[in-house]
Amino acid sequence: MKTFKKILKFVSIAIAIVVPLIYVYLFTDSPYPSIDEKGLVTTESENIPAAQAILVSGDSIAKNIQVNNGWFKDPAGRTMILHGINLGGSSKLPFQPNIPSHQKDKFYETVHTVSFIGRPFPLSEADAHFQRLHQWGYRFVRLLVTWEAIEHAGPGKYDEDYLNYIQAIVKKAGAHHINVFIDPHQDVWSRFSGGDGAPYWTFEKVGLDPLKFNEAGAAILHNVEGDPFPKMIWPTNYSKLAAATMFTLFFGGNDFAPHVKIDSLSAQDYLQTHYINAIKQVALKLKGLPNVIGFDTFNEPSVGYIGIENLASYSLLTNGVTPNYFEGMVAGAGNSVEVREFEFGATGPKEKRKVQINPNKISVWKEADTDIWKNAGVWGYDAQQKPVLLKADYFGVRDGKKVDYATHYFKPFVIKYQEAIHQVDSSWVVFVEAALMKELPKFSAEESKQMVNAGHWYDAITLLTKEYSSWIGLDVKRAKPVFGKTAVRETFHGTMKGFKDETLETMGKQPTLVGEFGIPFDMGNKKSFSNNDFRDQEDCLDRSFRAMESNQLNYTLWNYTADNNNTHGDNWNGEDLSIFSTSQQKNKSDVNSGGRALAAALRAYPFKVAGEPLEYFFNKDEQEFYLKFKSDKITSHPTEIFLPEFHYGKGFEVQHTAGKLSFDKKNSLLLFVPDSEGEQRIRIIAKQ
Repeated sequence: MKTFKKILKFVSIAIAIVVPLIYVYLFTDSPYPSIDEKGLVTTESENIPAAQAILVSGDSIAKNIQVNNGWFKDPAGRTMILHGINLGGSSKLPFQPNIPSHQKDKFYETVHTVSFIGRPFPLSEADAHFQRLHQWGYRFVRLLVTWEAIEHAGPGKYDEDYLNYIQAIVKKAGAHHINVFIDPHQDVWSRFSGGDGAPYWTFEKVGLDPLKFNEAGAAILHNVEGDPFPKMIWPTNYSKLAAATMFTLFFGGNDFAPHVKIDSLSAQDYLQTHYINAIKQVALKLKGLPNVIGFDTFNEPSVGYIGIENLASYSLLTNGVTPNYFEGMVAGAGNSVEVREFEFGATGPKEKRKVQINPNKISVWKEADTDIWKNAGVWGYDAQQKPVLLKADYFGVRDGKKVDYATHYFKPFVIKYQEAIHQVDSSWVVFVEAALMKELPKFSAEESKQMVNAGHWYDAITLLTKEYSSWIGLDVKRAKPVFGKTAVRETFHGTMKGFKDETLETMGKQPTLVGEFGIPFDMGNKKSFSNNDFRDQEDCLDRSFRAMESNQLNYTLWNYTADNNNTHGDNWNGEDLSIFSTSQQKNKSDVNSGGRALAAALRAYPFKVAGEPLEYFFNKDEQEFYLKFKSDKITSHPTEIFLPEFHYGKGFEVQHTAGKLSFDKKNSLLLFVPDSEGEQRIRIIAKQ
């Protein structure tokens, strides 16, 4: 009995020690960096004199923002932290006729006659939206356009009215002191392979029939399936036949399908030339506008099949009914194939069952003898007419060497694209995105002097499951989950630091901008839409912002969708990541009405720093901002800190190293000029 009591006592003590430790590890986080308050002067907001608006703009030649020594700089030489946003989520879709991705009617009937004029919003509404973005502090925009919007009518037939509209939108942005860079957006190649981007005719030119994609398992389309559409199922299209074929031809058709010719050109040369020329039409329209900083290369491109060492394998984006690469080719050729169905969870995909795809044996090839990969000898039929994989490593090994997609296929495209953009304006910056889950190639100093690493990152588990847990995250480098608030925060910080390390390794001392990050607002089965409680979204979004800020990164949040609504979100493939929604907008005269998770989305940040930023953070819970920077003699202009009225409208206290303060209320900017050179510190706390 005594022994039992000793054991019970030992267990009780152990539980008393271990349980709190587990709780601390999983559910608490380390505080923000400590602040050295020594030598700081305190100034109350009511004692800060008013300042005139001093937003420095460029002239008809100089750009409002340039790159210099690893940073973005304004014309006065101040370092800028680009706190931007993507505009907008529904720009992937035509405006006339308005065909959101859940709608089946008129999807295929209007492929050559659509119009994207009105995306991201009608010109008549532009002032209201840009005023909101400016007041919210989003003074840098990644503006979406699509290849389809420009060249939907047919090869070489450009929509001049749309190009004029984009020019007008960019001028409106400039009138509101908002700078932009152009994002030629795509997802899984095209609307007709389950995403957005390329025109319908690109499929026809290589012998594919998009009308057959969904039935043959070559793509899964929301417009064909209708609702309910499985959450985040559309990324699986990257590994399916339609998108994988098009990306392979676009980047590597000369090597992997040299027999495919279009109007006497190789498929690769034909597709790349038309894409680049289409984006060049936008560049020609925007030439001379000082608020246009540059152009993205190609949103989230895919390798297609290039580099796949075994076609009997699966993509990492495995979810739902998913054939492996070989099975997808076989099904697309008109065969019924048994494939696996997966379910994605917090720890990765799990197999549910096996299902039959393409039971009616529909071929996606317009002619029986135009199957590109069968003709290339990748696969064929044996004597019993059973499909067999003949060259499993066809795309992974060439001439006995492992295929290097980044160096041999992606880099030549980037250089070709950059040359075309710089023919219009050599001062434009080219924002380079590596292929999904791939690294950038190495560029020479000459090649990269006007480049920015503009890769994307998402809180993957939250994005794919639409569920938020404060103590679970994903280490994307190791493809493993991490547990505990501190571990998640440190992992996210390390991942973002990896972006800057990659930039240094591949481009040298150039800026890094995270082109996309964001969260789903419809998490938890949309419960926030009924109870108007967005605290989970605020905490989740704040967690991602902190990773950007702790690395002094530039970024453009995904996204602002002007016509977002609670029923269909951003109106595309069930996504709902907009910080603005018409369903939450109750009072159009209130600039904040319609905003979601604004406690996290509206942040104090260093807009322009007269020196080099060393450290900064924004603590949304305490409404506290801190900046440490090293001042220099380059400019006599003040450091400008954006203070959102949402947090600081009731006044604030400033603790700072010796210097002069003023406040530009119209632009929500605190201005600071230090009395001496060297390290400067500013802490700003909102009054409650």
